[in-house]
Amino acid sequence: MLLEIKGLSSSYGRIQALRDININVAQGEIVALVGANGAGKSTLLKIISGVQPVTDGSVYFDGIDITRASSHRRVRLGIAQVPEGRQMFSPMSVEDNLMLGAYTRKRQEIKSSLERCYTMFPQLRERKRQTAGTLSGGEQQMLAIGRALMAVPRLLLLDEPSMGLAPLIAQQILKTASSLKDANVTIFLVEQNAHAALSLSDRGYVLESGEVVMSDSGQNLLNNEQIKSAYLGS
Repeated sequence: MLLEIKGLSSSYGRIQALRDININVAQGEIVALVGANGAGKSTLLKIISGVQPVTDGSVYFDGIDITRASSHRRVRLGIAQVPEGRQMFSPMSVEDNLMLGAYTRKRQEIKSSLERCYTMFPQLRERKRQTAGTLSGGEQQMLAIGRALMAVPRLLLLDEPSMGLAPLIAQQILKTASSLKDANVTIFLVEQNAHAALSLSDRGYVLESGEVVMSDSGQNLLNNEQIKSAYLGS
């Protein structure tokens, strides 16, 4: 397993956000995490990234215990996150935002990664001198993904990548996630569109009130009547 989460719990003060979470993500998989707003999905991604503390349990990455590791060490190990809301540095140029994603890497290694991002997202090449704040929502999401890819991650954490986007643009962004899997990037996906997330995922977990209540293949969860009723509108 590339990512192993064992018995993990986390709190915000007296409020317990996650309880006894057990999740595994194998190398080369897309794994979806679905659930209602407030279930704790983004909190879990923040824990994996190292910006939210753990009160109990462990997080292992490629067999290494990273439960107490700093965020920058996790990036160096190969974990990168595309945060909810994209969180661009709006006054900076598109290319400068991308370069920030490569801050842990040697300068001579960066050029090929930058070219890869521009090949994947041609719009970013066309706008590389524009400030990030002038981009459309879809272009900003492309930039957020490109910035994370500049770190050459082994595990990419995608937090609500289609949020606030027009349906066709959201479909394009999620299609990008599938193409990244073909490029040997493992993906842990939190996505409000449960049907889209489970459709492209190898496996999925359902989070309710801070607890994992179900896990199965993406297809089996799509066909589960309880999941259909709760999250798929059918």
